[in-house]
Amino acid sequence: MSAPLAPKEGSPKRGAFDTVGIDGLQAYLEGELCSSPTWKTRVTMAKSILVVDDDPHILEVISFALERAGFAIQVARDGKEALEKFQSGAPDLIVLDISLPEMDGLDVCREIRKASNVPILFLSSRDEEIDRIIGLEIGGDDYVSKPFSPRELIARIKVILKRAAPAEVTEEPDALSVGAVSLWPAQHRVEFSGGPVELTATEFQIVRTFLRRPQIVRDRNAIIDAAYADNIHVSDRTVDSHIRHIRLKFQEAGCGSIIETVHGVGYKLGSCT
Repeated sequence: MSAPLAPKEGSPKRGAFDTVGIDGLQAYLEGELCSSPTWKTRVTMAKSILVVDDDPHILEVISFALERAGFAIQVARDGKEALEKFQSGAPDLIVLDISLPEMDGLDVCREIRKASNVPILFLSSRDEEIDRIIGLEIGGDDYVSKPFSPRELIARIKVILKRAAPAEVTEEPDALSVGAVSLWPAQHRVEFSGGPVELTATEFQIVRTFLRRPQIVRDRNAIIDAAYADNIHVSDRTVDSHIRHIRLKFQEAGCGSIIETVHGVGYKLGSCT
């Protein structure tokens, strides 16, 4: 198990990493990350990742790790630059630090969500539950606390991109419908009474899971298994945050019952009306 890069001792910057040097990081990544024969073949096209952090060292470490894994990289050092890069560069995913100058990461996410459902993975040196909940509720797809290992970060990015990708051809119907809710997996599209409901990749996968088998009650572990592949650790509170956000979006679309709570057990699909 690879250890996370340690914070700098005595550094005024919270969450900064100890200097490891590019040569040392390259050796680490080649040994820990790129040795898998299937790793690079899974990244069939160079997905574009926008990395936003005001710490130059963290930008260097993350950018190098992502490039070694086959991703194309854009970087931004503050919130305003992040919005500019997002509008001009059309990234496939954004790694977004919360504590940024000019405009913090939460405000950046709010602005992006007005126009796009591009996946967003939050970074923060503040390991407080309220930060994680707020980040997820305003539209974040995942949250990683500093310090972290490059291997974990890239594993989470892979999972998010996999969820966001158009569905491959399977035996699943072209559309899943219950009540007034319809979902098209291949188009990554959801509607209520004919009107679109904009969901993040994780929210989409959760709704899809419930629509597949409408009568099944699922506990949080079952929801995690369905929405988060590759055994990524996700807390119960994270699942609850996604459910609340899904409910809010469907309520705004006029749906009063999308996912219901079964007390002491978990969740089930509502009447979708």
